[in-house]
Amino acid sequence: MPEGHSVHRIARQFDRNFVGKTMSASSPQGRFAEGAAVLDGRQAVSVQAVGKQMFLEAEGDLWLRVHLGLYGAWDFAGEILVDPTIASANGRMGQTNQRGTALDEAILDDAGENSLASIGAPRRARVHVRMSEQTKGLTDEVDEWPPPVVGQVRLRLMTDITVADLRGPTACVLQTPEEMLATVAKLGPDPLVGDPAENEERFVRAVRKKPTPIALLLMDQAVVSGIGNVYRAEMLYRQRLNPHTPGRDVPEDVVRALWHDWVRLLAIGVETGQMMTMDGLSPEQYRAAMASRDDRHWVYHRAGLPCRVCRTEIALEEIGARKLYWCPRCQA
Repeated sequence: MPEGHSVHRIARQFDRNFVGKTMSASSPQGRFAEGAAVLDGRQAVSVQAVGKQMFLEAEGDLWLRVHLGLYGAWDFAGEILVDPTIASANGRMGQTNQRGTALDEAILDDAGENSLASIGAPRRARVHVRMSEQTKGLTDEVDEWPPPVVGQVRLRLMTDITVADLRGPTACVLQTPEEMLATVAKLGPDPLVGDPAENEERFVRAVRKKPTPIALLLMDQAVVSGIGNVYRAEMLYRQRLNPHTPGRDVPEDVVRALWHDWVRLLAIGVETGQMMTMDGLSPEQYRAAMASRDDRHWVYHRAGLPCRVCRTEIALEEIGARKLYWCPRCQA
């Protein structure tokens, strides 16, 4: 399931390519035909990501809410104003890694994504870009307009030069402003939305009043928005926190440290497009980590392998119907 950084990056694409423009809308699959008919011909006014959900505002007090869930993805095609943090048209953009070391070559991971494209001026390119947790980056040139519909497209949004196709979402619904605000009100704080100090206090209060294990609380979107399985495991390890500790028993300073870490990791994820959770890497190590998903994390997806710090075998268990990776020694 896409975690928070992916949804914020998708929202950036909509902001650059749709906001301020009139959209045509259709539902090639047919499952959102009525909603598409309502959206058709309206101008996109604004877009906002909150945790794992995106809200696209259309003129006439109408909001489109999309939750990608486990299988959803957006595909962008046409003449796209590409945010350089999402894709590079030529693979050489003067990238800079988080340690400030200049890199003059793109780094593509095993999913083909240019992970180190830095934030900067947008670039125009006639490309096809897939946006989901398994983002493929630039995939091919667009040879005809509009591009043919491929697969089960729930919703197609188009301007005169750009297409966005939505496939397989958990939720794709239209909301009134009141319904949209009610949905957001049920979500926990997102570091990129709202007042930073208030967000931190909301998180601390929510965690410290509950007997629920902290590993479950971090995945509860009513407690904090955007954290998924990868960030959950990594954040707990980075604080050396036993995942079974009840929230109310986690010291307040540790809860605040968890929040500050989420603020930092989310920012890195939005910049790079990758859930990079290791610190103190040399430029060479950082390059290797960005090229290989298995080298970016302390414990995630490392069941049975030695802990990078203490060499204890990383444990894998199921909690809340999701896999949890942790070190029984470092997080004792």
